[in-house]
Amino acid sequence: MKKIYVLDTNVLLHDPRSLFAFEDNDVILPAVVLQEIDSKKRLADEIGRNARRVSRILDGFRAEGKLHDGVKLEGGGELRVELNHKSFQKLQETFSEMSNDNLILAVALNYHLEEKGKDQPKPVILVSKDTLVRVKADVLGIRAEDYLSDHLVPASDIYTGCLSLSVHPSIIDEFYSVRKLSVSNLPMRVRLNPHEFVILKDEMGTTKSALLKVDRQGKMLEPLYMSNEAVWGISARNVQQRMALELLLNDEIPLVTMTGKAGTGKTLLTLAAGLMKVEDEHKYKKLLIARPVVPMGKDIGYLPGEKDEKLRPWMQPIYDNLEFLFDTKKSGDIDKILAGMGSIQVEALTYIRGRSIPGQFIIIDEAQNLSRHEVKTIVSRVGEGSKIVLLGDPEQIDHPYLDASSNGLTHVVEKFKDQTVSGHITLEKGERSNLAQLAADLL
Repeated sequence: MKKIYVLDTNVLLHDPRSLFAFEDNDVILPAVVLQEIDSKKRLADEIGRNARRVSRILDGFRAEGKLHDGVKLEGGGELRVELNHKSFQKLQETFSEMSNDNLILAVALNYHLEEKGKDQPKPVILVSKDTLVRVKADVLGIRAEDYLSDHLVPASDIYTGCLSLSVHPSIIDEFYSVRKLSVSNLPMRVRLNPHEFVILKDEMGTTKSALLKVDRQGKMLEPLYMSNEAVWGISARNVQQRMALELLLNDEIPLVTMTGKAGTGKTLLTLAAGLMKVEDEHKYKKLLIARPVVPMGKDIGYLPGEKDEKLRPWMQPIYDNLEFLFDTKKSGDIDKILAGMGSIQVEALTYIRGRSIPGQFIIIDEAQNLSRHEVKTIVSRVGEGSKIVLLGDPEQIDHPYLDASSNGLTHVVEKFKDQTVSGHITLEKGERSNLAQLAADLL
């Protein structure tokens, strides 16, 4: 049965192509949605770019007919800008404020009540990224959904980069004997990705185990390349951190993604590996460290001071880790060290757009706050001979339209998991302190 989908503004601002995501069903845009899109189109950030793209898409539909009468969508449904179902009378009995959200709810409610009176009513569904709008819809008896077409997998199924298998102890003995193991020799059929880590455990219950990784072709299991030695004074404290260093120090993997809760050591491990590659091995010309200040592209002119002074509060977590690695004693010492070295650059993502970045070790912290478009912009800046590391916690997102499944970091993890140029690991155990681990788990 065909359905009627009423779209909230935030769905279009999140994904301009959402108009084409509803197959053969009808898509309704309340008139107030056009007003909200128009108010956003002059913004310089991701929301402004999406507003302008939606405007162009809608303008293209004008060649097909009048939008208020309805035009055909490529999936077989119909797109209509709604002008006739905007009466606020029935809604104001429950929500009296004439806000834009309530005007959108009014259109959905009027459609819902109209369809209920028909012999074969169509389901009316309000689609919104706004949780409270969906709650209000439920109160009114309207079916409401989040926009999930951009979710590659449920949050619980996001690729972790590590697999634990229980096997017969003879298989573990075989690996230690010849230092490699064919994936086909595993007793169970499992799909393994390039550079994925595998922990073999004795199915008999003994402590016998082995830590392996998949080769570039995804056919052989081999021992870890790196021993558990300190990197710029930092040693792995758990098995996931050892896996992380394996990916970070492997020059044949130009894209590394790392996720984990606060305190798992993502940033510190990555900075230590980057310093080793740039300062000790001279594999890369520069270490570039960046993190989003606010949504990428937005100006930071409202903050006091010059550019470096404006950026400092946002970049302080990076400087804290650098102070630990350089073992500085006084406030301000790290600035003198960085100025003297010249090979370490701490930057805001705002200033990366349009650049080509060859021969550098690039660290993008807090990447979970990037959209798919933003992360594409960043990764596509990577030049020849560079390595980029994306760090973040998909459960700790500040962006209003992103969640654990739709953010740019998760998108890269899922899209690149079967590529030979990338590796991923999820850090699970906090190492900052027992209190920090409890806070991450309980709060």
